Amino acid sequence: MLKGYFSFSTMTKLSVNINKIATLRNSRGGNNPNLVKMALDAERFGAEGITVHPRPDERHIRYQDVYDLKKVITTELNIEGNPTENKFVRLVLVNKPTQVTLVPDAEGQLTSNHGWDTIKYQSYLKETIAEFKSAGIRVSIFVDPVQKMIEAAATTGTDRIELYTEAYALQYHTDRELAIKSYLEAAAIAVKLNLGINAGHDLDLHNLAYFAKQVPNLLEVSIGHALICDSLYLGFENTIQLYKNQLKR
Repeated sequence: MLKGYFSFSTMTKLSVNINKIATLRNSRGGNNPNLVKMALDAERFGAEGITVHPRPDERHIRYQDVYDLKKVITTELNIEGNPTENKFVRLVLVNKPTQVTLVPDAEGQLTSNHGWDTIKYQSYLKETIAEFKSAGIRVSIFVDPVQKMIEAAATTGTDRIELYTEAYALQYHTDRELAIKSYLEAAAIAVKLNLGINAGHDLDLHNLAYFAKQVPNLLEVSIGHALICDSLYLGFENTIQLYKNQLKR
């Protein structure tokens, strides 16, 4: 793609985050629901990727889950996590997923709630990203829709950024044009800097279609919590299809 070229014809992939499936399984012990089977079913139902976020306490995804999933996943495997954890880095390098998404979570953090300070951690990110890319792994880093953070992200060597979309989701029902403004500005910068664009956090059946239609060069959305909640009422297969329909431009 030419530098700075805006495209709204890009097919946005849906990666299903299965952390909540693991949380349900772990709540009772045993293997019900079967995480691997659920991942395979998600692929069969149309998901173009599977996302997992193993944390040190293994409160949802266990490290062994990643090994088990890697053996059978036929779409893209995306592993999210904080690379300051040596165990996480080893896990990624051994399993070689399609993509690793780096997030600046603190240990014990409930959920990801902010992007990297790509200026402050520039040297660290450069070194870490180079290690993953040398292993043939595509790298994405979690960022807020802030111009200077995206500009600094481009010099880390990352392939993509993942726009943290909680702020958009919170404001969407009040003023969706204002809610998306900073994301459009962020996307414009990313396009000029040849950064691929992913997005995730609090995207759902209400706000996803507008986001996908407005943001150019949106390559992937990673959705877990809302999708799993919706599937309790609508069914897993139907829900995945509904989310995919929201991504049609």
